[in-house]
Amino acid sequence: MKADLLNKSVFAFVLLASAGTAFSAEVELGPRPEFLVGQMKESGLKERLEQCLDQKSERSLFSIAHRGAPLMFPEHTVESNVAAARMGAGILECDVTFTEDLELVCRHSQNDLHTTTNILATDLGAKCTEPFRAAGGGSEATAECRTTDISLSEFKSLRGKMDGADKTATSVEDYLGGTAPWRTELYATSGGTLMTHAESIRLFRDLGGKFMPELKAPVVGMPFKGFSQEDYAQKLVDEYKAAAVPPEDVWLQSFNLEDVLYWIENEPEFGKQAVYLDGRRETDVTRLSPDMTALASMGVRYIAPPLWVLLSEEEGRIVPSAYARAAREAGLKIITWTLERSGPLNNGGGWYFQSIANVTDNEGVYLEALHVLAQDVGVEGVFSDWPATVTFYANCMGL
Repeated sequence: MKADLLNKSVFAFVLLASAGTAFSAEVELGPRPEFLVGQMKESGLKERLEQCLDQKSERSLFSIAHRGAPLMFPEHTVESNVAAARMGAGILECDVTFTEDLELVCRHSQNDLHTTTNILATDLGAKCTEPFRAAGGGSEATAECRTTDISLSEFKSLRGKMDGADKTATSVEDYLGGTAPWRTELYATSGGTLMTHAESIRLFRDLGGKFMPELKAPVVGMPFKGFSQEDYAQKLVDEYKAAAVPPEDVWLQSFNLEDVLYWIENEPEFGKQAVYLDGRRETDVTRLSPDMTALASMGVRYIAPPLWVLLSEEEGRIVPSAYARAAREAGLKIITWTLERSGPLNNGGGWYFQSIANVTDNEGVYLEALHVLAQDVGVEGVFSDWPATVTFYANCMGL
């Protein structure tokens, strides 16, 4: 009963949103783009971006919401995706995994409920693969809670929180903290509304967005209760078919090349836009196997590495990497991830900027890197934890 009431409340909100009561198609960028432009070093690019600060922006397919807007909102929640849509993200993402009763839900990982929801603070914490264990005796606090530990109705009873955990914690309450200092709890005080994959389809369509679901790698052995990897990949497509979503509005994603090849062979209309998330993170293109040409010969049309794999530093400038050039030469379309996931860039930018750390020393580098990705690498779209930045850039440059 509780899950049913929650479900009804979510879609009452969505109906209001689609009617214009709670959501407007007008894009609201907020102050962040102007702040980032102000941090840039003097250049022709900065001057051009400054000229666009007062112009109105429209939704852009170049702007892809990464789990919604998780810089400030709990990821993969209704609230996070409504915020992303307001910031002009033309494509919204549901990372897809499944519950104990084989229902598809939106979570970044099958085993992240202990860091992204309040499960440990509920009775369901006792059902976790590894219930909470306090730090002590030289050991960190630990927990592992999987979507396959609980049913769909139990999943829907949870609330989303900012992703994080305090591994020094001696209590569940403290463990559920751990939010990075450059994120915020401001929009997470009441918790976010979790979604099934089917609910995300309805929400994203009502918000006017298109779809980029990712089939997440299971942490349980497959087949699980007779549910094979192929069943899993097919069920993802079937939920778009059931909702009558045109294949051209969907970009299926997976780090597992076999999933991508399954869609190409068995669902060719959806397979045309299937995205191979390249997790090999190999910048030496001579060591890639399969290489770009081989991927293209398999029918892969889209490839998506992390942004640092596409960028290099040359004489103090950001330039396309050898990987980026090889992908373009093979005719592959490129999408990349994830802008604004690194926090402050004054000290090299961390993992996402590792290939250009020597020229990453201020927040304005977000826009400098984005410019190279768009103009020189020629990416089709960019995932961001705060879509307003990419939306602003896309509108300014007419993308």
